Amino acid sequence: MIDVAVGRLLVASLHQSIADELPARLEFYEGWLNTAGLREGRIGLAPLAAVLSFLRQEDGEAYRVVAARAGEYAAEWAEAALSPWQRSLIRRAPEWVRVRLVLRVARTLVRDTYGGSQARVTWGPQGRGVVGIQGSVFCSVRDRATDPLCGFYEAAIRRLLRQFDLDVDVGTSECRATGSARCAMTVVTRAVDAARPS
Repeated sequence: MIDVAVGRLLVASLHQSIADELPARLEFYEGWLNTAGLREGRIGLAPLAAVLSFLRQEDGEAYRVVAARAGEYAAEWAEAALSPWQRSLIRRAPEWVRVRLVLRVARTLVRDTYGGSQARVTWGPQGRGVVGIQGSVFCSVRDRATDPLCGFYEAAIRRLLRQFDLDVDVGTSECRATGSARCAMTVVTRAVDAARPS
């Protein structure tokens, strides 16, 4: 069986988040998120699974805080990787178009974090969108979790949208770790452009 590698974006964002939030534990986690993996830009799924498993066993809210901070880093770096032309195009678009363009960037971010993950965006009435994620690497757990484990993606999508001046609410509505068939984030715009076609 071929092990789909975890991308540089996820490895680097997790490493930086652990360094920020759990500095005394960084050396322990670097056994899996090692410098060779960071330099080459990829690590295997087994080392990542070990990191996530140990994070979930840390005291308090460590997993939630580390995953969310890592998602924010990933969003910032994904936005920085866009060309100046792409950033300008997105920023100049009307809000209803801008949301959709930014969520395209979010879909790429999901794919770049782990090759086995895909995101699909669907739209409902009144500017409500759903980002469905298949194959979330964060939610592959043996035992059902009591709380969603998709905080990385929720934080990443929220940060990406806000970096492009979009006033949105983002929340996890489904999580595979809690028994759902997929992970899903709802995206609700608080204001919709009057120029949006009906």
